[in-house]
Amino acid sequence: MLFLGIDVGSSSTKLSVLDGKTGKCVGALSYPETELAIASPEVGFAEQDPEVWWDCIQKGAAKLFASGKFDSKQIQAIGISYQMHGLVVVDAEQKVLRPSIIWCDSRAVPLGNAALAEMGTDYCFGHLLNSPGNFTAAKLRWVQQNQPEIFSKIHKVMLPGDYIAMKLTGEITTTASGLSEGTLWDFKEQRVATELLNHWGIDPAVIPTIVPSFGEQGTVRADIAVALGLGANVKVCYRGGDQPNNAFSLNVLEPGEVAATAGTSGVIYGVTDKPAADVESRVNTFLHVTSTAEKNRNGVLVCVNGCGRLYSWLRQTISAAGATPSYPVLNGLAEQVAVGSDGLVFHPFGNGAERIFQNKNLGAQLRNLDFNRHGLGHMVRAAQEGIVFSLNQGFDVLKSLGGSCDVVRAGKGNMFLSDVFTQAFANTTQAAVELYETDGAEGAARAAALGVGFYASQKEAFGGLTRLGVIEPNSNLLAQYQDAYQHWVALLPAE
Repeated sequence: MLFLGIDVGSSSTKLSVLDGKTGKCVGALSYPETELAIASPEVGFAEQDPEVWWDCIQKGAAKLFASGKFDSKQIQAIGISYQMHGLVVVDAEQKVLRPSIIWCDSRAVPLGNAALAEMGTDYCFGHLLNSPGNFTAAKLRWVQQNQPEIFSKIHKVMLPGDYIAMKLTGEITTTASGLSEGTLWDFKEQRVATELLNHWGIDPAVIPTIVPSFGEQGTVRADIAVALGLGANVKVCYRGGDQPNNAFSLNVLEPGEVAATAGTSGVIYGVTDKPAADVESRVNTFLHVTSTAEKNRNGVLVCVNGCGRLYSWLRQTISAAGATPSYPVLNGLAEQVAVGSDGLVFHPFGNGAERIFQNKNLGAQLRNLDFNRHGLGHMVRAAQEGIVFSLNQGFDVLKSLGGSCDVVRAGKGNMFLSDVFTQAFANTTQAAVELYETDGAEGAARAAALGVGFYASQKEAFGGLTRLGVIEPNSNLLAQYQDAYQHWVALLPAE
């Protein structure tokens, strides 16, 4: 029994095939090898064409399935993970009406803030657990106000994962967890947040049919199955936003458990059974993929937009001169520099409005650069430390909401491939970091196996998950990191 996981990111699409019997990955790839472009037609805008995501899935699957490592006809079910908060709108013919307004787009911030002021904190934090802020619902409001000719043609509103499920099955559906990430879910009433839609004069009929996060969500169309190289009657059996899915991938399911990821954005995600809400909107609460009516589970999310995006920008900028250093080479340069980067400070806020600063767009800054003291290694280390220090700002908020933060689980990938980054994370947050051999695509495949009923329980589903090691805070370095962190905080740009 094989299961396919698809993780649709803004940088690339990852695919992973899991052998259900062994619980191990038998094939995986990321497509394309170079990062996908993000269009920014105006300052603060960030868009991608959903058709590009679908094209990446088709071409990535063709390459992966041709590897000869497994028989793609044995794939029984598919799980989908996807970049959160994006807006995809289609007409009655399932045609995309405009590029997707993706997660790091800032244009809807004023509209979300206005809704908070108009509807009040009691409703927004009592029912939505968030300000409408910069999420999917506010992006839809922007289209309504600024592109009425497009808005008038909208048949259904989707998140990126809903769009991929539609392309696979021909059916337009969504999940309660997905709606919560768009501030379109009423936690108190356990239904679509129709009050917010009605406030804006948006017909709730644009919301698709809701299906469970786990379980049969549709069958892959026969023509699509043939085109992809799948067998007949393959089911889509799981869907989750990338951060809830990352937490699931790491077996972070119960209150007090915490996951971290450091891809394009950096995220800390803690599970709680309480309706936690930060009235300053520095962190956000969404419905966890494992939540049920009988067993409530929410995820409190800390996000920094400019994580791996800063690192890739740094690499691309260096490469403009002709030479392209690998990420391991950059990591090696960072290792040659002491904690604190000799006073050099990097604030990584160059990828849109940052939630931990209440959706302000602060811009990235390199501070204290001394031409006689600092070189490339200092810049690389300052970038890694700056990302960690940014995450720690939100980590402190998570603790204030009652989060247990003694241990954090992460997949050994992206920024966690760097020893400097991992050590900085452990010593700044003062939490042990458990590293696992998994990623979002593999987690989505594991979830598909659980959703189709191959695994009888969550415990059984994680029998094949491998822990690679634990990085504990180093008592000899804690004071150095604390000093470096306070120096970094003192130089934060004025809000």
